[in-house]
Amino acid sequence: MIKTVQTKPYTDQKMGTAGLRRKSKVASQENYVENFVQSIFDAIGGVEGQTFILGGDGRYYNKVAIQKILKMAAANGMKKVIVGQNGFISTPTSSRVLLKNKADGGFVLTASHNPGGPNGDFGIKYAVSTGGQCPTSLSDKIYANTLNIKEYKILETADIDLSKIGVQKLGDMEIEVIDSLQDYVDMMENIFDFEAIKRLFKSGFTFCFDAMNAVTGPYAQKIFEDILGAPKGSVVNYVPMEDFGGLHPDPNLIYAKDLVNLMWSDKAPDMGAANDGDGDRNMILGKKFFVTPSDSLAILTDNYKLIPAYKDGIYGVAKSAATSRAVGRVAKALNIGYYEVPTGWKYFCNLMDSKRITFCGEESFGTGSNHIREKDGIWAILFWLNIIAETGKSVEEITREHWKKYGRSYYMRNDYEIADAELANKLMNDLEGRLPSLEGKTFGAFKVSEAKPFIYDDPVDGSSTKNGLIVYFEDGSRIVYRLSGTGSSGATLRVYLERYETKSFNENVEKYLEPLADVSRQIGEITERTGKTKADLLT
Repeated sequence: MIKTVQTKPYTDQKMGTAGLRRKSKVASQENYVENFVQSIFDAIGGVEGQTFILGGDGRYYNKVAIQKILKMAAANGMKKVIVGQNGFISTPTSSRVLLKNKADGGFVLTASHNPGGPNGDFGIKYAVSTGGQCPTSLSDKIYANTLNIKEYKILETADIDLSKIGVQKLGDMEIEVIDSLQDYVDMMENIFDFEAIKRLFKSGFTFCFDAMNAVTGPYAQKIFEDILGAPKGSVVNYVPMEDFGGLHPDPNLIYAKDLVNLMWSDKAPDMGAANDGDGDRNMILGKKFFVTPSDSLAILTDNYKLIPAYKDGIYGVAKSAATSRAVGRVAKALNIGYYEVPTGWKYFCNLMDSKRITFCGEESFGTGSNHIREKDGIWAILFWLNIIAETGKSVEEITREHWKKYGRSYYMRNDYEIADAELANKLMNDLEGRLPSLEGKTFGAFKVSEAKPFIYDDPVDGSSTKNGLIVYFEDGSRIVYRLSGTGSSGATLRVYLERYETKSFNENVEKYLEPLADVSRQIGEITERTGKTKADLLT
């Protein structure tokens, strides 16, 4: 029986670049998920006769929300929903399944790299038929609907058993429960040389993958251990948990601490890697060696011919403006297209759909290609394994040879937590007003060559987006300023430091960038406005 439920709006359901993310306690409020989902259905003109993809990263409240969405989809006339077994599906796999089945849209229940559990975070990503995130014009329409919603439709029925693969009915709607893992494996086998990687592991190559108790644990066990032959136990923290076992599923040097400690120990394997909560981010490590996401994107691009799926050529490459310019030097050498976009994967999707780029990446540990319309953590790790298998070189050797060839961008992100959102916004607004006066000025060893807001004019849809402020220096260095998470509870000022070097490579990145960090605080008036003499977090 279809029930129409009267409801009242929540005013905080505006989507960010990666969907809706809220605290679990907020998302589990009465009618919260229902309001948001109905607002999406209404914004796209209804879902009658459509097919959607559904699943999540297994975090707390996913099981409840998935059942709600299924019942709402049936009540709104949807034709079919394809669901990952037990409700599990990684973000990269969701895009693959959506594109493969030519679905009309999909929901991935994830808060990405944020912690899970009752006191953690919950999220919903809405994907459109292209397999990527919805455009800003649509997300604005969805938000407007959430502010005016008065009712939603839902089917009154028992929960659906999602443990068994196969087809079942919910009212007039078909539900197909699939082995999403196999879909992903098939895709990877068609991109990479699995036989070469098998030989690599057979030769004694050692490897550790930290799934961080998130959704890609089963994926990694099947691909790395069962298929490619990595020794049993190479994949750790492989059981998905609602609270990620207390881990913060963010693959970086801070939160993947156990893996980092292993890689800097005498027992370090040849390569270490990690994914985040929903499987779209990645970290690459060698023995006592870290590869920055910016360098990783550049190295993958420079070695594309070693990968079977790309050996005939690639269209181009794109990066977020905050990411280092390392890949730009590669693009120039390869004479391929090169784009700088605002933070947000949807900007890459436009470039992929128009066949302008094949690869793309962000400094926040996200790398991907046009095989799907999301970043893909395991894809990046397999790419590295394939390069190692073909060259016979270590992670460190590959990276150092890249620096010798192209020079090195010393790179670091400094995060300043500012409790007063109004103060943070004023700091940025005032800095933007001062940018023209900075040009030609010298700060220590750094002379400003140009200072301006970053403005992106999308070559596909013609939209224009301002996303941060950039100060360029004559020696090739840069400082990028961006605000993240602005709101009543404060904001994070992200300051990205980049210093280019072509001769000697100092291993102490923080010390090498310290003079530029000092300049960034001086130019941004960070210390005098916030009282902070150093960043709260370095990544």
